[in-house]
Amino acid sequence: MRVVTTAQPLDVQPTPLALLLLGREADPKSERGVECPGDLPAPSDPDLVERARAAKAKLGDKVFVLGHHYQRDEVIEFADVTGDSFKLARDAAARPDAEYIVFCGVHFMAESADILTGDDQQVILPDLAAGCSMADMATAEQVAECWDVLTEAGIAEQVVPVSYMNSSADIKAFTGKHGGTICTSSNAKRALDWAFEQGEPGSTKVLFLPDQHLGRNTAVRDMGMSLDDCVVYNPHKPNGGLTVEQLRDAKMILWRGHCSVHGRFSLDSVNDVRERIPGVNVLVHPECKHEVVAAADYVGSTEYIIKALEAAPRGSKWAIGTELNLVRRLANRFASEDKEIVFLDKTVCFCSTMNRIDLPHLVWALESLAAGKVVNRIQVDKETESFAKLALERMLALP
Repeated sequence: MRVVTTAQPLDVQPTPLALLLLGREADPKSERGVECPGDLPAPSDPDLVERARAAKAKLGDKVFVLGHHYQRDEVIEFADVTGDSFKLARDAAARPDAEYIVFCGVHFMAESADILTGDDQQVILPDLAAGCSMADMATAEQVAECWDVLTEAGIAEQVVPVSYMNSSADIKAFTGKHGGTICTSSNAKRALDWAFEQGEPGSTKVLFLPDQHLGRNTAVRDMGMSLDDCVVYNPHKPNGGLTVEQLRDAKMILWRGHCSVHGRFSLDSVNDVRERIPGVNVLVHPECKHEVVAAADYVGSTEYIIKALEAAPRGSKWAIGTELNLVRRLANRFASEDKEIVFLDKTVCFCSTMNRIDLPHLVWALESLAAGKVVNRIQVDKETESFAKLALERMLALP
């Protein structure tokens, strides 16, 4: 006999943050709102796919659509190229004839595309609320205050800033202005090698922004430093929560930032999947915590993860520690080769801000452009652009 129960309403009120992520509220303190200056198509509109195709066809070569690996499948379908944040910014720069660059990613990625593309090109972000929690963990004011702390400690002249690509244009500009470089998860070791060569051997220090885990994993795992060589600067504490002696003794001053997706993976996740799937290969992104990276079999960027699975033998088993949209897409792609690909954690976790770019927002942006109306343009001011570009060019010049 089947028993039918009636679901009881839960006495739970959504928090302001939850409402913000759902697009039902606005944050007056944020630089980016959550509303579009126009009516979005309904998510249930059965004609959305055809409308996207029609608008993109009407725009022709005037539009170039970029899709980050973490985007929804419904958005990736309309991307001209896919990749990680830096690859996509470079792809945009390689298309000088495209009048409109529609970046299906998050805010800092669109800023980087605007920095690297021509003045006659316009970069569009379909939803201005698609930010990055990690990038937002380091503001220009906080980093300027940190530099004052380093100056007062008498070590600022020894410090070279290295900022992860996942940072705002303001932070990239700070990095360029203070003689530093940008890095990606693929070239972080090369960037740190370069940084430590800029001063007197043994005395140079690096201020790594804004992801502490990538900085720590690169320094310890790839460069042979110890965990004691690293300190964490907390912008919410006086002097970053550090003593002058700690700052002077450190080689790596890590900003207290992290990725909300990669930071959720734990050592328990690794141990659990090894128990559930004998012979599994654990492959994680270097934004994961140090203990997770140390316990994994392979560590690398999103591009590395994709290439590793492409080269994997038939029938191999993989647990992937990165964003779920990409993991699910790879699992479907390689199912015909009998490659078992699972998400490292048993709890589903998408990047909530990346997922704000959905088909209704993309259709709205494309149809607006097709009608001659530019919406949600991302523009970096000229002074910020010049210093940010200097930091990016230093990265491009790395051996």
